Amino acid sequence: MHKYQGAIRDNTDALAKVLTEEQGKTIADAKGDIFRGLEVVEMSTNVPAMLQGESLQNVAKSVDIHSYRVPLGVAAGIAPFNFPAMIPLWMFPPAVTAGNTFLMKPSERVPLTAVMLAEMANDCGLPPGVLNIVHGGHDTVNFICDNEHIKAVSFVGGNIAGAHIYERAGKNGKRAQCNMGAKNHAVILPDADPRSVVNQIVGASCGAAGQRCMALSVAVFVGDSKRWIPMIAEEAAKLTVGPGNMDGIDIGPLISKQAKARVEGLIQSGVDEGAELLLDGRNPSVPKGYENGYFTGPTIFTKVKPGMQIYDQEIFGPVLTCIEVDTFDEAIKLVNSNPFGNGTAIFTRSGGAARKYVDQIEAGQVGVNVPIPVPLPMFSFTGNKKSILGDLNFYGKAGVNFYTQLKTVTSAWREDDHVEKLSTAGVGAQ
Repeated sequence: MHKYQGAIRDNTDALAKVLTEEQGKTIADAKGDIFRGLEVVEMSTNVPAMLQGESLQNVAKSVDIHSYRVPLGVAAGIAPFNFPAMIPLWMFPPAVTAGNTFLMKPSERVPLTAVMLAEMANDCGLPPGVLNIVHGGHDTVNFICDNEHIKAVSFVGGNIAGAHIYERAGKNGKRAQCNMGAKNHAVILPDADPRSVVNQIVGASCGAAGQRCMALSVAVFVGDSKRWIPMIAEEAAKLTVGPGNMDGIDIGPLISKQAKARVEGLIQSGVDEGAELLLDGRNPSVPKGYENGYFTGPTIFTKVKPGMQIYDQEIFGPVLTCIEVDTFDEAIKLVNSNPFGNGTAIFTRSGGAARKYVDQIEAGQVGVNVPIPVPLPMFSFTGNKKSILGDLNFYGKAGVNFYTQLKTVTSAWREDDHVEKLSTAGVGAQ
């Protein structure tokens, strides 16, 4: 893994080029995708320390007990299209370092980055057969869920697929961890720094074309902070839209024609249901020759209410919905009423308000003046509620625990003349 992390660093530009060509995100976003995966590779160099167990000497006369973690055998991962490098690197580095072999299925829409990462791992000395790449759609997924040799399945993607994988894998006696949909809220208090709020919310809602499960898609403005909403629309309007491999582009294309149609259909539903459209990203200005691309520009709604499709559904596009409330308690209640729990953020200069939010909010990952609070890999990705199925999270100690199981050994070492006296009465028999 030490050698592998060096190889990823050395080949970041080549990886980013391939990633952008197949997925569409900007080169800057592609490098961020790679770097966040690289952090998990670095964490994986410390996996041996996480496999250490516990021991207790002389629990009875000459009897010791110790436990330690052992690999499951064969594990598998099913990755989405939106992070072709980061998500596979969440999965196979900790799994193989813990002693498993691994079957990686990248999204059929973006297969090349995962293949390149696997080839690099083999070049760095990973033994043949330890990491394997398979391609395909539903049949491949079902094979992974059904195959008796695979003991654990990791998945990141949509709710329908995640629920199917979790149920099918579970029926076949496998462990499963499924990170799924999200609807991440930010709460903005009137004492927050307005320039910081504007810049961070624009980036967190529109970056990566909004195609990320930690995108900040709902901004809840408390009291007078609502006066910053037009500033957000003004700043978002400055973002440039176009092909990700072109200099000066801020937002690349959506993944497919169908994705674009869905996002723009939801934008129209917001208009039809009474929300106020401050910035319309449909038919954005793009460089000449790219007019037929799957582009949707930054889109800002205000006067949004729960029950509207743009609030209730995960849009997965560069669309921000703004809600105005009168009190902080009202904002907390609104965020907690959402069924998803991947992440949330609060913007404030008050330590007391921040602590209250952290203590009372239900989402699993909370940012204080941080819009996208994805933890570093020494911790774990701790989304909750309907954003995850399974009780062991990705990467960190929880991730290593997912790919391993405890073995406990009870040993009795006595003098030879006592051995024959050991009986079914128990380990501690004299």
